[in-house]
Parts: sequence; C-alpha cells; structure tokens
Amino acid sequence: MYGYLSRFGFHVVPADQLVVRVHGMHSTFDSLCFAVWENGELLRSLSISPAAGIGENIGEPYDFEMPYWAGEHPVEPMLSEDPYPLAFHPLDLGEQALRAFFGFTLEGRPDPDDIDPFDVPLHGFHVADPTGREQAERDDLMERILQRMEPPRRHRMMPDGTLRQLDDSEI
Repeated sequence: MYGYLSRFGFHVVPADQLVVRVHGMHSTFDSLCFAVWENGELLRSLSISPAAGIGENIGEPYDFEMPYWAGEHPVEPMLSEDPYPLAFHPLDLGEQALRAFFGFTLEGRPDPDDIDPFDVPLHGFHVADPTGREQAERDDLMERILQRMEPPRRHRMMPDGTLRQLDDSEI
C-alpha cells in the first residue's frame, strides 16, 4: 500500500488558501489512498486495501464515501466463495474520489458532467545537465557495472520443480 499519507509534510508549500489533494490507486493490490489538506491542515486521509485492511482513516468521510461505508456497494465473490475482506472494493471508491476531487474517472461509465481526463492540460518539464558531467558519470558507472557482470544465464523449470541451466545450444 502507499503508507500513511498523513505523514506527508506540506510545510514547504505556502498554506494560504491552498488545497492539496493526493490520490493513488494500484489495481494489482486493489489499494486506494487519498488525503486532503486545506490551508496546511489535514482534513481527510484514507489508506485501504484488501490485504492490509484500513491502514489509515483520519477525518470525516466525504459525502461520496458514505454509501460505501454503509455497505451499499458490496463486492460479490467471483473466483472464490470466501467473502471479500472489505465492505466495498477500494478501486470503486477510488473512482468516486477521482470524480469528486478532479471531475473525472478513469474506468467505468462516465457521468454526463465528467470531464475527459485527456483534455486536462499537464505541464511537462525536461531537466537538462548543461555540462554533460552527470550523464558522463552515469555512463561510466554503468560501464563499470557491466564489466563486472557475468554473461546472462537461462534456466528451465523441470517437471519435478527444479531449475536446470540451459547451455547455448538450447537457447
């Protein structure tokens, strides 16, 4: 999971009438985290996944969360008869958080009022090393690492579960 977002320090950002929202979802782990600060004060932080449970649940839930906590979005077991370990699927709540915080979702059917996330302009930055020294140092380090490495080895899993190294004629 993403850890405890409440521990992020936004003390370096001017707090005058500033809202900071952090949102993260990871579909491999069915995990969700989000946090909201206003004027430097943490209002809400949630970190949840089926494997870790509720890692953090600080502040009052937002209106969009209430149906989930009330059990109105249960998860039906698909591959197992075991019940899902949470009252709802974190990624479903995560999509609603995206909509509430930013006006769009990434998966599922968009609402008529949702904006297209691909229409949101993002700033990109290219960081350059004007002297070329840093890149030369990275290239030199990579060359030294490659010189110390042995040639690649390939293995095959055998029927009994052991690994056997393949020779060049088998590759």
